[in-house]
Amino acid sequence: MKPKSKSVSGTNAGQDFKGNKSFLPSKLCLSCGRPMTWRKSWAKNWDEVRYCSQACRRAGPKDKSTSGTQP
Repeated sequence: MKPKSKSVSGTNAGQDFKGNKSFLPSKLCLSCGRPMTWRKSWAKNWDEVRYCSQACRRAGPKDKSTSGTQP
């Protein structure tokens, strides 16, 4: 049985590394506007993910039309 190597070696080590998160899809949180990167736990419902955290889910989406002065 071959031992698993945790280190990545070679000249193009950064390109072959399977854990490289720069190629994962991302979207913005509707509440805070922070970028969210795809997670394995969101794999089945990535299209339905709208918030980055439970706190943002409770706060809800930011509605820019209600902020500011009112007539």
